Amino acid sequence: MAEAQRFWRDKTKLGPGEFAKLAAEAKVRAFAVSGIAKGDELNTVFTALQRAIDSGDSFEKFKKECASIFERRGWSGKRAWRVDNIFRTNIQTAYNVGHYTQQMAGRDVHPYWMYSAVNDQRTRPTHLAMSGRVWPADHPVWKTWYPPNGYRCRCSVIGLTKGGAERMGVKIEEKDPTNRLIEPIDPASGNRMPARPLLPDPGFKRNPGLDYWGSFADILGGKFKEWHPAIARQVAAEVKPETDDVLEIDPDRLNVQLRRKQ
Repeated sequence: MAEAQRFWRDKTKLGPGEFAKLAAEAKVRAFAVSGIAKGDELNTVFTALQRAIDSGDSFEKFKKECASIFERRGWSGKRAWRVDNIFRTNIQTAYNVGHYTQQMAGRDVHPYWMYSAVNDQRTRPTHLAMSGRVWPADHPVWKTWYPPNGYRCRCSVIGLTKGGAERMGVKIEEKDPTNRLIEPIDPASGNRMPARPLLPDPGFKRNPGLDYWGSFADILGGKFKEWHPAIARQVAAEVKPETDDVLEIDPDRLNVQLRRKQ
C-alpha cells in the first residue's frame, strides 16, 4: 500500500551504534541491521526490502539479492533465522504502519478493532491471549498492542463496523489488560502455562504507526531536538507541507492528518 511505501522511503539508514542511542519513538523512522555498518551493504539490504514493499518481491528473491552480504556474516544454516528476521519484521512493520494509517482514516466507519493472531502452533502464547478481543479504535490498548508485537510477528488488526460487531456477538472491552497476570495457553499442546504478565515481546511495546505519525506532535513540542539530526531534519521537513495544507493533531483520537485550508 502507498502508506507503507511512504513509511519505508522516510527511513534514515544508520549504523547499529547510532540506532541503539535513539529514543524508542524515533527508532521507527530509522533502519539499521546488527552486524552491518552504514555503507553499500546496508544500502543493498534497504533497497531490496524497498522492492519487496513496492513490488511484492518474495523472501527468496530478497535472500538471493543479498546473499553475498549474508554469507560473509555466516547467516546460514542454524543462523539463517537472522535473514528471515530482517525480512519479515521489517516488511510486517511497514505493512502495519500503512494499515494503521488507513484504519485511522476509516475509524468512523469501523469504530471497533479486533486483534487477530494466526492461531497456529507458532503463535506466541501472549499474542494468542489477545486474539479475537475487541476494543474501540481509539482505546489506549492500541498504543501498546498494535502489531508487530515481536520479531517475525504475524498478528494483525481487523476493523469492525458497529453492525458487524453486533452480528458477530463480540464483547467490546473497556479495560486495558496490558501487564495483568494471565495463564496463557500453549498453542502446541493446548495446556495452561505458568502465569506471566500480558505484554508484547521485549522491544515491541509501542505502536509503530502511532510513533510514526506522533513524530509530528513531537516536533511541535520541541522533542525533535533530542533526536538524531538526520531524522529530525527529515521529520521537520514534513511539518512544512509544500501545499496549502494544515497539520491537524488530535491526540485524544491518536490521529494526525493533513487537511485543506478553509
